[in-house]
Amino acid sequence: MIDFMMSKAGVIGVAFVFIFGLERLYPMVAVRHSLAQLGRNFSLAGLNVVLGPLVVLPLSAFAPHHGLGLRPGWWNIALDLLVLDLWIYAWHRLNHVIPFLWRFHEVHHLDEALDSSTGLRFHFGEVALSACVRALLVWLLSVPIASVLIFETLIVVAALFQHSNMKLPEMFEQWLSLIIVTPSIHWVHHHALRRDTDSNYATMLSLWDLVFGSRSASARTLDMDMGVEGLSDVGLLGLVARPFGRAKVNVHGTKAATRL
Repeated sequence: MIDFMMSKAGVIGVAFVFIFGLERLYPMVAVRHSLAQLGRNFSLAGLNVVLGPLVVLPLSAFAPHHGLGLRPGWWNIALDLLVLDLWIYAWHRLNHVIPFLWRFHEVHHLDEALDSSTGLRFHFGEVALSACVRALLVWLLSVPIASVLIFETLIVVAALFQHSNMKLPEMFEQWLSLIIVTPSIHWVHHHALRRDTDSNYATMLSLWDLVFGSRSASARTLDMDMGVEGLSDVGLLGLVARPFGRAKVNVHGTKAATRL
């Protein structure tokens, strides 16, 4: 178990350094995070690193060994990853539909400039809720811990890539987007226009949005405003406290936590 966790951390660390470096050498857009913005994103990521051993790891270790055993004998790791990827598509979509879940997920969307650090910017409440719901699926199917950890690694690397400001050859990204979620797809999801925010929910395989009719017709543009429609980003303490604040209705008619 410890070896798996160390391998996971190593792969994610190498992927982040690689993508973070490339997007600064070959940026898609000139707008970049300020040091203060990077500090907020890395601080939120740090809180989740602390949360991992306390919540995520125990749940990931417990659920497979005490599951209902509904996983068929012919099932393999590829199907584990496919089911888990479908689950995270559904969970992501619910985070946009259910107001309580959006309170936590909004912290991720408030980032007004995208790069790989945005892929690490999640409220610890969202991470804990996600781990609990995923543990239920893992428990039902008795998904092996190896599959869970491989999935967790792939999800983080995918998040780093799809949020990145890395300029990719247009034709290469066009073909790649037929299989996996690329920045050209996911940046639309972060467009500060609610109809685009509520689309493009897939995390790894891009097919889910096509299958379930949630792919946006919008194309990424270089002048696309990022963030949450009608709201601005706030400081670290405000982001941490935001989901627990009093709800209000903004000018666009959608509920959001009070800005702190």
